[in-house]
Amino acid sequence: MASKIKVFFHLSYSDKERYEMEERPDAQKQILTEIAKKLPIFTRAQSGAVRFCDRCQVIKPDRCHHCSVCETCVLKMDHHCPWVNNCVGFSNYKFFLLFLSYSMIYCVFIASTVFQYFLKFWVGDLPNGPAKFHVLFLLFVALMFFVSLMFLFGYHCWLVAKNRSTLEAFSAPVFQNGPDRNGFNVGLSRNLRQVFGEDKKLWFIPVFTSQGDGHYFPLRTLRESENPLLANEGKWMEDGGSDEESAGEIAFKLKYIFKYCN
Repeated sequence: MASKIKVFFHLSYSDKERYEMEERPDAQKQILTEIAKKLPIFTRAQSGAVRFCDRCQVIKPDRCHHCSVCETCVLKMDHHCPWVNNCVGFSNYKFFLLFLSYSMIYCVFIASTVFQYFLKFWVGDLPNGPAKFHVLFLLFVALMFFVSLMFLFGYHCWLVAKNRSTLEAFSAPVFQNGPDRNGFNVGLSRNLRQVFGEDKKLWFIPVFTSQGDGHYFPLRTLRESENPLLANEGKWMEDGGSDEESAGEIAFKLKYIFKYCN
């Protein structure tokens, strides 16, 4: 399960009361827009409104979606996997990829060890008995799972290379300039490091090494001079800053943000 959404994405008591008391949809949209100015949020709903989950009562971070099975919002949600009975998202996406790769290796191991007995079965050297049908069944099941896992693993490798989730592959995230499937694509190397981390020795070991905290992600077209976080003055990271902060202080915060994201 993905990490819990940080508290500053939840509506404060006063904001929540103001939002619930307002009956006009346009006014509610404006309230959420004002609150979202303090947060590192760049995506919007198809209607252009700030994405808000009525069930979890949170403003959704970028790439976050509500899972109707788990009944919670999941950071960088990819999909709900019935095979592992859990959502695949920011905190376990690397483990899901390793699970697929380990499973493929296991299927190859099973098929290779059983293949010699399959050859004996084929030429009729295997003694009669129920075991010979078990050998045949085990080989075909291992090969069938390997082929299925290979296609699934290949698809997710393509998603990692493009820095997309399964949900984003079917429905492009919407930014202020419109939908963009490549909005989070920052290049193959950086895309891989976002999921697997900086230390390549740990890429194939089941320990968490993904970058960031799942609440914000570097954007392909975002430049420091055009960063909407300039208007927020880093308030989402700490309690708040003065409106009279110098340009140097704001630039320092931006460098910190980009260093943390990358």
